[in-house]
Amino acid sequence: MERVLLVFTLVAMSMMMKAQVAIDLHSHFTTPAYLQVLAKHDASMEEGFPIPAWSAEEHLKFMEDAGIETSVLTLPAPQPYFGDSAEAVATIRETNEAAAILKAQHPGRFLFCAALPLPDVEAAMKEAIYALDTLHADGIKLATNSRGQYLGDPALDPLMQLLSDRGAVVILHPHKPEPYSQQVMTQTPLAIYEYLAETTRAFANMISRNVLARYPGMKVVVPHCGAYVPLAIPRMKAIYPAVRAKEMVGEIDWEANMKCLYYDLAGAASPQVIKMMLTVTEPSHILYGSDYPYVADSVLKMKINQLREELKADSELAPYVELFMKDNAIKLFK
Repeated sequence: MERVLLVFTLVAMSMMMKAQVAIDLHSHFTTPAYLQVLAKHDASMEEGFPIPAWSAEEHLKFMEDAGIETSVLTLPAPQPYFGDSAEAVATIRETNEAAAILKAQHPGRFLFCAALPLPDVEAAMKEAIYALDTLHADGIKLATNSRGQYLGDPALDPLMQLLSDRGAVVILHPHKPEPYSQQVMTQTPLAIYEYLAETTRAFANMISRNVLARYPGMKVVVPHCGAYVPLAIPRMKAIYPAVRAKEMVGEIDWEANMKCLYYDLAGAASPQVIKMMLTVTEPSHILYGSDYPYVADSVLKMKINQLREELKADSELAPYVELFMKDNAIKLFK
């Protein structure tokens, strides 16, 4: 009898552990070559925050402890472009190939979204093709701006067409705005406020030109709980008739632009925040993200458990817990 009870207990524990599995859509990694280029150009603190140490071993340990089955790796800010396109191309290529090796060495544990050497659009398109076709990247990471070239810039249209044609998953990530006040940045670090505004700025710039509607094959992930997008959309729609009447913007297809957007939960996720996100999206477009290694392991482990418990305790959101934590990511990456 005791043996039978032990078997049932082990099965129950196994099922519980399976149910706790998450897929992390928002995590970062670095390579020695990337860090060396930043150091060479005295850019290691360009974003106003030190780049955390990273290793595959430590990342895997965190994942094991936090119940994360798979992490999607992306290169953090800043963009390794300092006026020398050849240097940027070489650095980005090394980074993407390193990510592909990590994915191969740890099957099922790491996916990656390749970086691109923007603002050189032609080089970025070549790297996107190489990354998707040869390295089998799981998507593309795009900075909100690359040295002042913002998403939504007409110069990026050929790249957007390429990514749309390939049905690419595109993960956005904020970078330091350009221009930006050094005094403000020193007093109020970018991560506190400006990263959210920067993400929303790039989103609005794309919407104003119908980029997402014109290139509908892309699946675009907005980071950090959607930034200010849930707040910005009502205002944009309210003010749109006035600026449209003055011919300051063209016709905007709101539904088509919003249709391809997904949102990760990195940052300050809570039931209240998620309900605000659901005013502009649906449950199938919300995905868990940690922001590792920019937040301490212990904090992230506490936060993922807290998020699960809060969602389960909320009658409106409880049915979607596994969608948010893993199922939506499985569907997004097929």
